Amino acid sequence: MSTHVNGQIESDDDERHAFPAEKRRKESPMTHKVALLDAGAQYGKVIDRRIRDLNVETEMVPLDITATSLVEKGYRAIIISGGPNSVYSSDALIYDPNIFSIGIPILGICYGMQLVNLHFGGTVTKGDVREDGQFTIDVDPDCLLFSGLSKQQNVLLTHGDSVDQVANTFKVIATSGDIVAAIGNDEKHLYGVQFHPEVDLTEKGSEIFRNFLFKIAKCPGNFTMINRQQQCIDNIKQKVRDKKALVLVSGGVDSAVCAALLHKALGSDRVIALHIDNGFMRKNESDDVKISLRKIGLDIEILHSAYHFYTSHTSYPIMLEGIPTRHITDPLVNVYSPEEKRHIIGDTFVRVANEYLKNLGIEPQDIVLAQGTLRPDLIESASKEASSEAHVIKTHHNDTDLVRQLRLQNGIIEPLQDFHKDEVRALGIELGLPPHLINRHPFPGPGLAIRVICADERYVTNEFGETCSLLQYIVDFARAQQRPHAHLTRISGSLSLSEQEFLLTFSAKHTISATLLPIKTVGVQGDRRSYSYVAGLSSDEPPVWEGLFKLAKLIPRICHDVNRVVYVNGPAIVHPVHDITPTTLSNIALSTLREADEIVNSALRDYDCLSKISQAPVVLIPIHFDRGAAMKLPSTRRSIVFRPFVTNDFMTGVAAIPGKHIPEEVVFTIFKNVEKIPGISRVLYDMTSKPPGTTEWE
Repeated sequence: MSTHVNGQIESDDDERHAFPAEKRRKESPMTHKVALLDAGAQYGKVIDRRIRDLNVETEMVPLDITATSLVEKGYRAIIISGGPNSVYSSDALIYDPNIFSIGIPILGICYGMQLVNLHFGGTVTKGDVREDGQFTIDVDPDCLLFSGLSKQQNVLLTHGDSVDQVANTFKVIATSGDIVAAIGNDEKHLYGVQFHPEVDLTEKGSEIFRNFLFKIAKCPGNFTMINRQQQCIDNIKQKVRDKKALVLVSGGVDSAVCAALLHKALGSDRVIALHIDNGFMRKNESDDVKISLRKIGLDIEILHSAYHFYTSHTSYPIMLEGIPTRHITDPLVNVYSPEEKRHIIGDTFVRVANEYLKNLGIEPQDIVLAQGTLRPDLIESASKEASSEAHVIKTHHNDTDLVRQLRLQNGIIEPLQDFHKDEVRALGIELGLPPHLINRHPFPGPGLAIRVICADERYVTNEFGETCSLLQYIVDFARAQQRPHAHLTRISGSLSLSEQEFLLTFSAKHTISATLLPIKTVGVQGDRRSYSYVAGLSSDEPPVWEGLFKLAKLIPRICHDVNRVVYVNGPAIVHPVHDITPTTLSNIALSTLREADEIVNSALRDYDCLSKISQAPVVLIPIHFDRGAAMKLPSTRRSIVFRPFVTNDFMTGVAAIPGKHIPEEVVFTIFKNVEKIPGISRVLYDMTSKPPGTTEWE
């Protein structure tokens, strides 16, 4: 029998407490597996994938797995993932303290590092400084974990809690300014890193894992995956059995690969490929989907269902004052919440598909719904398919409550649910799909519906005025030194000396205007969803992209209620923005965005830039600039955001930098042509990395 106190399992089984570590370990057969303890990380399955890439087998298990189980299964090493919780809170996640005394090497990541430190007597506190994005840290190359690496490393940090006092038996092996970035005990083979070695933004992450797995844990590295294509085909045959499969095809690589797998596994006579035009497609999108997929032998039916989607509503479970209930939405055309939009669209896809099958005379029990859901979709939706502890970042249309109910009834098959985007593309090549389809930029299932920021009133919290003031001190840092203020202390306390020096130099040389926009966008900070403000930077000078991007990186560190920073094209913004243009998914809003999207994608094609960036969302926001209070002009116009993005894993990434990832000429051409669209106020360029901002704005 066991209970738990302050996050630790307490057992009345004396054998559980008296672990002769080496003896117990020798008594159990040694395997080559690594146990990945799940603390609710957004990147948990990315860790799993990175370890597999090094030919080491992993198994994801709950954080509260017992030490006895770990020993009995003979794991070679333990990795504790990151997560959204605080290790010091009253509702901290449960774990067995004995895992630290069984002689198995441990690497804690983010939350995992903080747990290691707290367990051995150190302290963890919520700091005044957040770190969200890529940072340069100093590591100790003499430590086994960083063996062979240079002293400075670029890594991804995303956390608000930090190690305060380091546990006595540990030493600091990496720092980010004054913040502890890693701790280690070489003798006990116990380590913790505050950063995320599993993502691409940690440039030497694979080398760090390699050191831990091979130099510290002595893993042999002889694990190889069986053919993943054949594994998918076998899985499809097992789940579909003698039924037919209906695959919803958007035209993107995920659903195309899913459809190709189904055809190969079941044959064309047992696969129905359906493209549902929900009214939120890009210009000529549905026709392009039909042509491109029929070229590769996929016979596809197109269903035009725009009106059905516009007028649809749904319900989904929520907690209301601690009581579980269901929230009933308004019709989609009147909805402002991005989460509600995603729920409605996802559920409506399923209902429209069911109606289509009914018209064909096919009974629900005779068919399985197939969709190209990827691992990142499930992670960001906090699906139990991906993690038992993760927080929702955004609900994906292919992971709504209705879809989850179908999963429980074995009514859905998702052959790609353990894949990431680059793995899907590799599989597409194996299946013989054409390059133009494999390398196509991702387009969300809800389409343009989540690229229209809908609002009926401005988003203003009690901190709006203070954040506006703080932004002015940041962009005017050099001149602000002459008028001492608490904001200066906050800015200095959030930045390293080199970052303060940059801010002094840049703000002395360039005059930048900072405007806080009264709208909110979704972000991911510390494995949690954030709804925060957008900061707009503008100037009468030509944009100095390198400096603006550095500024965009620093602002969310200082202003914790800002998760996105944009460059606003045109002259410096003089008038603050106090209201918004009421916006729904109207025909005017959608046609305006559709035209802007076509201009952007045409320019990227013409300049051969589509292969240089990973994705390029175009977003309509309800902001009308350049209206002073004295003018008494109502807010009637809207603005367009261009968000070119560079990533490999689609879990993290950076905004494309003009002159580096994309030619400046292309950016200025887009600015000029989009500004000609009637009803457009200004064009903005999103400079935000992920984290703190997500790829999409909703």
